[in-house]
Formats: sequence, C-alpha cells, structure tokens
Amino acid sequence: MVSGLCVRIVVDSRRGETDKWCEWLYRRTRVLESVTELPDLFAFDTLSTNKIYRLDFLTGNNLRFPKGLLYEDLLFTAEAYLAARRITLIPNEIYHWRVYQHAKDKSVTNRRHEMKNFTDRIEIHRRIDKILRSRGHDELRLAKDIKFLKHDLVLHLRDIPFRSTEFRREFSETARSYLKEINESAYEAVQPIQAICAYLLVKDDWPNLLRSVDTLINRHKLSSPLSEQDGSVYWCADHLDDPLGRKILDVTELGYHVKDIDDLSLRNELLSYSQSSSCAHLAGRIINPLRTITPRAKLSGEIQFRARRISLQTFSFPLTRLRHDGDGIQWEATVNLAKRLRPLGAVDAIWDVRLTLSVDGKKTTTRITAGDVPLSTATRLRARPRLTRLVSDTWEPLVSSRGHLAFQLTSRGIISRSSRKAASWAFKGPSGAVARTGVRKAKHLRRRALSQNARVRAYHELFCKLPVRKGMVVFESHLGKQYSDSPRAIYEELCRQGVKFTPVWSYAKHPGDFPKEAQLVKRWSWQYLRALAQAEYWIDNQGYPGALQKRPGTTYIQTWHGSALKKMGFDSPEWRLKSQVQQEECQKGLDRFDHFLVRSPHDIRTLVAAFRIPESKIIRSGYPRNDVLVAARKAELGGRSLTLGKLARELGIPEGRHVLLYAPTFRSGPRGEVRPFEPPFSFTDFTERFGDRYVLLVRAHYLNTVVIPPAARASIIDVTHVHDAAQLYLLTDALITDYSSAMFDYALLDRPMVFFAYDLDEYTKDIRGTYFDLSRHAPGPVIREEQDLFEILNDLDKVKEEWASSRREFAQEFGEYDCGDAAKQVVEMFFRPGGSA
Repeated sequence: MVSGLCVRIVVDSRRGETDKWCEWLYRRTRVLESVTELPDLFAFDTLSTNKIYRLDFLTGNNLRFPKGLLYEDLLFTAEAYLAARRITLIPNEIYHWRVYQHAKDKSVTNRRHEMKNFTDRIEIHRRIDKILRSRGHDELRLAKDIKFLKHDLVLHLRDIPFRSTEFRREFSETARSYLKEINESAYEAVQPIQAICAYLLVKDDWPNLLRSVDTLINRHKLSSPLSEQDGSVYWCADHLDDPLGRKILDVTELGYHVKDIDDLSLRNELLSYSQSSSCAHLAGRIINPLRTITPRAKLSGEIQFRARRISLQTFSFPLTRLRHDGDGIQWEATVNLAKRLRPLGAVDAIWDVRLTLSVDGKKTTTRITAGDVPLSTATRLRARPRLTRLVSDTWEPLVSSRGHLAFQLTSRGIISRSSRKAASWAFKGPSGAVARTGVRKAKHLRRRALSQNARVRAYHELFCKLPVRKGMVVFESHLGKQYSDSPRAIYEELCRQGVKFTPVWSYAKHPGDFPKEAQLVKRWSWQYLRALAQAEYWIDNQGYPGALQKRPGTTYIQTWHGSALKKMGFDSPEWRLKSQVQQEECQKGLDRFDHFLVRSPHDIRTLVAAFRIPESKIIRSGYPRNDVLVAARKAELGGRSLTLGKLARELGIPEGRHVLLYAPTFRSGPRGEVRPFEPPFSFTDFTERFGDRYVLLVRAHYLNTVVIPPAARASIIDVTHVHDAAQLYLLTDALITDYSSAMFDYALLDRPMVFFAYDLDEYTKDIRGTYFDLSRHAPGPVIREEQDLFEILNDLDKVKEEWASSRREFAQEFGEYDCGDAAKQVVEMFFRPGGSA
C-alpha cells in the first residue's frame, strides 16, 4: 500500500484556505514493514482516498467497505493497514479534497445534527476495537483512543450547545457507554479541556459539561469558576472524590490562579433576553474564578457593538446594573438599538456583542454566550441604518458559530424586502462584480501597505534619506521584550554622568517597565523604523531586525547577552547547513556590528570566532550589566553587608530566610520550537521540606511562563517578570541552574552554585554541541535527581566551602575583563570628547 498527502481545499473561502491533512506524517518518504511502527498513521490518517492498493491485495484480504454505515473509511482503512505487509509513505500531494463550507446541502458526515452521524461513528470504532483486541494491538488501540478524544468526540461536542435536550440525552447515553471502554492513559495524552469534557460526559454532568464545551470551542476562554483544594486548582468542585476525576480536573499547571483579571477571557453567560420595539433587554453573569474579584472591588462595565467584517465604529452602552455574586458577577443592560446603534446598512450587516468589565481599573473583555436562552421573539426590533432603511429595517438576535450573541440587520417590511432583493440582484451583476473586485483590491493594497516588506522598503527608501540625528541612541534588550541587561546599564550610566543625548527605547508589547524619560517606540512601528534610520548609535544585546541595513553614519554597539556554553553562529551545524545565500544573509546581519563587547578570552574563542568578528571590533570591557555584581563582591570583601532592599519588599521576601534562585534555560522541541516550562523537581515537595528555611525565586527564560501551585506560594515566587537579573542575583544566597549563561555572571559574586542537569545526556547530544563539558568544568555539584538536589540544599555551607576554589577559577576564566567599570568604559569611549572610538 502507498499513501500520500491529502490537501483539503475550502473552495468557497475568501482567501482560498487549504489544509494539508496529517502533514507531519508525510514530510519524507519512508517504508514501514508494519503499521505498528507508526501508530499515529493508523489513528489519524483514516482516509481511504489518498492511498493506492494492489487489486490482489484488496481481494486477497477481502477488504470491503461496510454497507449501511457512515464513516466506512475508518474501518476499511484500519483493516487495510493491518493487512499490509509493507506501507510506503510519500510526501507528494496525492488527493485534493474540495470542500464547500457554505453548501446548502452538507455532506453526510457533516450532518452532525443527525443522531445517526454519531451512532454510526461509535459503531465503526467498536468494530475497529474488536479487531485490535483480537490481535493484541494495545498500542494501536491507545493511539486510536487518543485520536477519538482529540478529534472525533470534539467534533460532536462542539455542536452540543446548539442541540435540543432530547438530542443531548441520546448523545450522552451513546457516548458514555463507549467512553467507559477508553484506555485511561488516553486522557493524559490530550489537551486538558478535551479530557475534562470527556470525563464530565461520562459522569453525565451537563451543567459543568456545557460550561466546559464553551472553553473547548473558545480555547482562550475560562468558563468555570474553578476550585482550590489541598494546594491544587481544579476545574470544578465536583467529582474530586474520584481519583481519576481528581487527576483529570486538576488544572493547576494551566496557571489560571496566577493570572491577573486583565489576562483572562471569562465566560459571560446570557441569563435572559427580551425586547421592545426599539430596545433589547439583556441580563447575564460573568464567571469569577476562585472569587478573584472581591466584594470590595470597584466594578464598572459597558456593552459594545462592533461590526464583524468592517469595524468603522464601535457603539457602547452603559450597564444598568452590576453586582458581585460570589463566584460570578451579575449584570443587566438595556440597549436602545433603534436610537443609538446606527450602522451603514450595506457592508456591516452582522454586529458582535462584547461586554467590557473593569475591576479596580483592570479591564477584561468578554463575549456573551447565548446558552439555552430563547432569542426568537414576535416583537420587531427597529433598525435605522445611516444609508437607507429601504434595504434593512430590523435587528434580529442570532447565535454565532462559537455560541456568542450577535445581531443581524434584516428586512421584514415589504418595501425593504423588495429593495434588498433588487440590491442583491444588482450586486451579483456586472456592476456588482466590478465593485467587489474594487473592494478586494483595496483590501489587498491595504494589507501590502502595512506588511513587513512595505516597512522595510520605507525604511531604506524614505527614512534612510533623513539626516542622522547627533546624540540619538536607540536601545533594545532581548528583541524589545525587556528593559534590562547591558543596554540598560549603559543607558543609566549615561544618565548618571549627565551626558546630553536623545534616548529611544524599543519595546515589543507593553511599555510599562521602560523609562518614561526616554522616547518609547514599539518594535516594527513606523516610529521605530524612523528612529533606527536617524540614530547615531544602536545599542542592543541580541540583534536588530536583519532586514534593516545600518547606515554609515550610525555606530552599532553590540553588547551580547551572555557567554556561551552551546555552540553559536557558524560553529553550530544548523548555521553551517544553511545555503550559501542564507549564510551570506546571516553574515550581513553580523557585519553590521561596529563594536562587540566581550568579558573573557573564552568569548573571543567562541562568540567572536563563531560570528566572524574581526579583532578591530572587539572591546575587552566586560559586560556593563555585571558592574553591579563586581561592586557588590568588592563591598562584601570590604566587610560591608548588603541589605535586601526595595525589590525584596516588592516580591514579599520575608526577613530571616535564605533566598535561592532557580534560573534554568529553555528547552527546544524537535522542530526548534520552545517547549513549555516544566519544573524538574516538585515545588510542593520543596515547600514541605524547606519552606521554613528558604525562599525560592524562580526565573524562567523570557520565552517561558512559570506556574507556581497554590500549595507552594508561601515559599516560591515567580520572578520571570523581573527584567534585571543582576538585582535578583544580589538578593540570593545561592543559584540553582542548568546550562543557562546565568552561571557565568553569578560566578562574580562567589556564592554557591548547584547545577541541576537532569537531562544532561540529551542536552550534550544535541546537534549544536557545547564548547566545554559542563560536568567537568562546573564550579559546583552537577546532579540529576530531585533527591540529590534536596540533600545538597540541606547543607549549602558545605557546597560553599568545598567548591570555593573552583568558583574563583571559573569567575577568572569566564569574567577576566569584568572589573566593574564596563559601562563607564563605553560612555568614555563613545560619548565623551576625545573618546578612543
């Protein structure tokens, strides 16, 4: 059997949407002696149409499609996979599956409002299960169960909110009898909300299930009030006496409990709806997770109407009532649509409804879930379009495909129905075709004008024609994500010395933590491009956009963001494997550096060589970000004690406890993607053992997010949001890390370091490789097990004493040029009269 790539083409989509079916299975040609070598093939590619079979293979194995059942592909393909003695997968496009989303008559398998659609699917799965059990293919069955929870069941659950009570009852009976046969291990392999919905369906818990399906449809929405028990956060307070339920409903790792209200999208359920001739009367309830919104919170809110396709204007209406209600917020509103909502009436037919809730100044925007509230009414809700009421004269409430309340302009009067029919006919004719083409071209031109390519052209062809502004300095740290590191140290040194300059700071998302005295520009904005084009200096620690050339009148000072353990630049295989053109583009970006700061001969052997930086560009100043660490060490040697200071008070670090910092680097997946942060040791166990002795600060890589379980809040603090790592280093008595460049900086303080390298073998075998063997050169114990870590933390004084000489040698080797005056050197060199640059 030969199987190739199927491409699903949505024929009637405006943008020609395509989807390559199970693309990850067909990235290369490969031959399988048995489908058991690739269970995902058996589970996920159940199509029969993208495969080629020998006739004698079909007849010899009596392969037939079952009659009278839908989803016959699943059973036929499963039997073919199991019968095949060899399967070849090829990356070629074999089959184009043309889909019409807006077809009047849906395909048989898309008629999910018919119960036969679901009962037949279950029957097919039962027959496949029977075959797998008889042949002992437990691994294939597990893969199929996982796919059932991720795909088959989800397809039907997404439609459940729109079905009748009778349909739901029959669906529940059919689904529950089959789900009880599912391997419990399958729940661990799917997304939490998928497992939660399946479990609640088994329990026939419809109140919790319907809320959960809202999150299944709208993945960023939190639809349950949550429950905190025994130091963990659960999706709901029910079923926690069941060990399986307690496991599936535990959502601590999703981090809902550590998010601010303005970072949450909350379920807002419509409780009642009525209307008069001109007004719609709405009442609803917003989820209050873990009762985060207290009764004392200052609440305000408004209803907003926005056109779905062309948002020329947003219309807002105040709430008439808003009150705290335990694990919910009750609200009411009367919306005078006829008087205040004035659409154009031609291009803005559908209007989505949102409610913006303000809690002590923090805002969250919610969509209104219609639920089971009846929206049909005999009362006509008048509409007054700006263009003409001849085309539309009535507002009608409707439910969107995601279950949210919306309103649509319709025609109910005789005159408006006739006018709309004539307008529709004209729009579909030749003149209408010209108009549609014009609109499409206008949209296309607008997208092009706002594209990155257009901005790059504007930078080179327009902004670079402007004069360079003397004294303008553009600072950027970690691609605009932080106000931190050596660029910050240089900026603050310039301010401290009273140098006259025009500072510009780049930010990626929010400018909140950046200095208000500087001009703040968002990365890739027009202001950002103009500032880079006119700046006399660029100062950053990673790299300005590679597509932007540096002008001859601009000096680029590259401070870099840390000494290297892993191989970098042209030392890494991934760079060497690039094409000649790609390597030349990389080199162009590196050649923009006019000066490159280093802190040791190690940096010269590694970073400088890997980036092919000439000797003339090297500045042996040390890292400006480390000046404060050198000063702190000198103060300690001089007998001066350091106080915890303002940051410690802001973080809530109690007096009398030692402070540890856990600062790991990020992990990459097989495709180079950043893996989510997963603590390699139990935060809860750490708290139980050391909560009265230590406070643990956790600073993940800026690409990761940390979730601290409620049970560990008393002794573990997430400090990933703290931009200035040096200030955290000063607070701590010891560092726990792995392969992070934090080790090179922290060594300057001569404090204990512990290397928790639980995946050392995997890390060192990575294709990039390392510049030295950490297990042999680390200035502290290298351990792999949680128990070893806890034993070492029991006696940190022993680590401090036994590794003292190693720490000093390590600091000298990797920080030889860090003398505490790096920022001053840069300022004297470039910003003072007679500087050497």
